[in-house]
Amino acid sequence: MKSSELGKEVIKKELPLIPKSPGVYRMLNHKDDILYVGKAKNLPNRLKNYVAEKNHIIRTERMLSQTFKIEITTTANESEALLLEANLIKKYKPKFNILLKDDKSFPFIFIGEKEQWARVTKHRGKKDKEGFYFGPFASAGTANWTIKMLQKIFQLRVCDDGTFKNRKRPCILYQIKRCSGPCVDYINKTEYKKSVDQAILFVSGKSREIQKNLSKEMEVASDKLDFEKASIFRDRIKSLNIIQSSQRINEANLVDADVIAAYKESGKTCIQVFFYRSKQNWGNQGYFPKHDPEQNISEIMSYFLMQFYENKSVPKLVIINTEIKDKKLIEETLSKKEGNNISINTAKKGTKAKVLAMAEKNAKESLNRKLYETNNNKNLFEGIFKKFNLKNNLSLVEVYDNSHIQGTNSVGAMVAFGEEGFIKKRYRKFDIKTKGAEQDDFAMLKEVLTRRFKRTMLEKGNYLTLPDLILIDGGKGQYSVAKEVLDEFGLYDLSMIAIAKGKDRNSGNETFFYDGKSYKFEKNDPTLFFMQRLRDEAHRFAITSHRAKRAKGIRKSMLDQIDGIGSIRKRALLNHFGSARAVESASFDEIKTVEGVEEKVAKKIYNFFHE
Repeated sequence: MKSSELGKEVIKKELPLIPKSPGVYRMLNHKDDILYVGKAKNLPNRLKNYVAEKNHIIRTERMLSQTFKIEITTTANESEALLLEANLIKKYKPKFNILLKDDKSFPFIFIGEKEQWARVTKHRGKKDKEGFYFGPFASAGTANWTIKMLQKIFQLRVCDDGTFKNRKRPCILYQIKRCSGPCVDYINKTEYKKSVDQAILFVSGKSREIQKNLSKEMEVASDKLDFEKASIFRDRIKSLNIIQSSQRINEANLVDADVIAAYKESGKTCIQVFFYRSKQNWGNQGYFPKHDPEQNISEIMSYFLMQFYENKSVPKLVIINTEIKDKKLIEETLSKKEGNNISINTAKKGTKAKVLAMAEKNAKESLNRKLYETNNNKNLFEGIFKKFNLKNNLSLVEVYDNSHIQGTNSVGAMVAFGEEGFIKKRYRKFDIKTKGAEQDDFAMLKEVLTRRFKRTMLEKGNYLTLPDLILIDGGKGQYSVAKEVLDEFGLYDLSMIAIAKGKDRNSGNETFFYDGKSYKFEKNDPTLFFMQRLRDEAHRFAITSHRAKRAKGIRKSMLDQIDGIGSIRKRALLNHFGSARAVESASFDEIKTVEGVEEKVAKKIYNFFHE
């Protein structure tokens, strides 16, 4: 009997109990891990296909061979089933589904509506503040560039409220003409509001309209012999012209649309998403969904659309480069989600087809780069394997390092590297908790490794899977400590290498320790450069984590040192002023206006910072 027959028998037993309605089904293994999530207009009819078909594709055969149980959730209609399917796939990441990897929220630009002196900021997450949101931007870099342009042209503030309230003289942004100085009343509220309104028009794609208005205002100011004001308008017009000439061309004249193109090669796929909002191209982002090599591009695109838009706003027009089977259903589902009519088109000719072709070209180039990097990383792994004669092939490496200053704010760090590069979601930092370990590198390393592998062993794979190799920044001593920890957990076969800097700490003179032997590389060996790169990334992450912890500790300690300031008052002060440094620069009268801070306490706080 085929192994897939086991899953078929499970389905046969459940079929009589499953209602003939739309819904979602989940295939589970003997550990209750979800293997696959699927949706259906009629659940029994869909599941019968698994039983009736004799020759499934390899992926389905493997899934059925591991299926131990089926769970069913019925829905009111097929659209609800589609949304639930996308939600469950993103939540549980079943191994036999097409998965959208590295999904993240996109940055927006936010301009406050309720603030007297509106601030322009970058925003991620829920849109729970009243004001104007513009986006999404493909990257933080694109959003930051736009904010800089808004500063340059309209001179809006970017500082937080605490800094703004406590400013006594303008900052450097005013000096370099990136802010109009509202904090010190260098501009009145009416003029500032006018600048804010113009900035909103600018990000809404109405720069030509702004230009006309600015030209009129410049002429009026010139007629009144107010040449200083006229020069401000002149500089803004000049900046607008520069930006317009440097902006990427939107030859299809797309108002609000996403252009999505998929390209598949060598069993892998890249999907490029171009964002057009307010007739402007706000950048693009590439995705590499996880799927089986035999899955076709149409199926991949369908799953991508639902997972991509599960937690994002959808523009009225989505242009894709392949026909999809469930087009009408996806349109209907996304339209219900947004409360607008969403259209999914495949452009065959005209300017839209040109934009789509550009997106596909980008997808092809990105995938080729990815395939090259992956192949190169495999070769580098092979170099380590051969150099040290390791027991197992490599596909995942973890690297460890510690950071502290004289035993304070001690932090352990772990980074991970796979065939596709550094895996940021597997990075971990460990605040050292063991008393007396803060200044002891060996004790710190022991604590970090113990905590990391204890969780894996206890949670049985629900925390982090085991790597193929551990790389330790250190010498024989660190190697021995790490070996003790691994042996304690029964991880005798887990390969481990320690990398020690040379006598003069010169790069290229490192000594490597593995299985009781020491190793050296030729100075120009690419494998050496690769291992240095891994170590340096762990060092960078450890230093960054340490500095963040130290800075946080400094900010906390400033208020914690004052008698009579508990958690409630501290929170009230920080909420009011924005930071501990802003509290330090505040006047006595300003401090006593904070809710819950009496005059006596306010005096104590003020004296603490000024005596």
